[in-house]
Amino acid sequence: MRASVIQIAVDEGESVESRRRRVASMVRDQAGADLVVLPELWTTGAFAYEEFGREAEPLEGPTYEAMAKAASDAGVWLHAGSIPERDPDGPLYNTSLVFSPSGDLAAVYRKIHRFGFDKGEAVLMGAGAELVTVRLPSTTLGLGTCYDLRFPEFFRGLVDAGAETLVVPAGWPERRRSHWTLLAQARAVENQAFVVACGTAGTHAGVPQAGHSIVVDPWGEVLAQAGAGQEVLTVDFDPGKVATTREQFPALKDRVLGLQPPRRP
Repeated sequence: MRASVIQIAVDEGESVESRRRRVASMVRDQAGADLVVLPELWTTGAFAYEEFGREAEPLEGPTYEAMAKAASDAGVWLHAGSIPERDPDGPLYNTSLVFSPSGDLAAVYRKIHRFGFDKGEAVLMGAGAELVTVRLPSTTLGLGTCYDLRFPEFFRGLVDAGAETLVVPAGWPERRRSHWTLLAQARAVENQAFVVACGTAGTHAGVPQAGHSIVVDPWGEVLAQAGAGQEVLTVDFDPGKVATTREQFPALKDRVLGLQPPRRP
C-alpha cells in the first residue's frame, strides 16, 4: 500500500480559494498512491481562531466539492484533512472528510477532543461524539484528529471497531514536536497498528508548525518522517503486517481493564 502525506504549508497571505486549487493540484499529482492524507484545518490554519467562523462552510461546501473531484481525478482514497464545518442546526465542528477513488464521500468524522482548554477550538467548536472507521480494500482506517493523539483510550476504541491503520491529520505546534513523534509511536505500539500522521508546515497565526509528518509500523518503527518544510512524504507499507504482528505478539488478547464494567462493592 502506498500512502502520500501532504503537510501543506499554510501561507497566511493566500486566499482559501487559491489554497483549495493548489491542494487539489497536489492531490492529483499523487495518482498512483492508494491513500492520500491532508492535515487538519488546512483551509484556515489550525491556530487562526478568528478565521474559523469567517471561513466555516457546510459539509458539502466548496472544499467538499474540490476534494471529491481531486480524489476522483487521481483515483485515490483521500483523507481530506479537516475543515471548519458550519452545521446549520448547531455549532461549528472540526470535521474530517474521506473520499473514495470515485469521489464519493466514504466517511465523516467530527473531532471529539478539542484543543485549547478555555480558549480557541475548545470554546469555538462543538465536540463530535462518534468513533469512525473506514474500510479500504487492504486495511481499515481509524480516524482521529490532532489533540485526539493524546488520548490512548480513543484509539483503543478504534481498534476495537476494527481499525488497522490509524490516520491522524494535525496542526501540531513546533514547540511540542517531541510529543508528536513520541505519541505517534506509542499509539502504534500499544494498538499494534500503523499510524499515518499528517501535520502542517509553515506558521499559523504566529504559531510555528511542527511539520515532520510520520508513518509508524505496528512495532513502533518509523518508516518515514518528513522534514519541517517538506510538503509531500510518500511511503510504501504492507497492511498485512498488522495481522502478523498481532499473531506473533498477541498482547491485545491479554487485556483485562476496559473489557467489562467495574464491579460495584
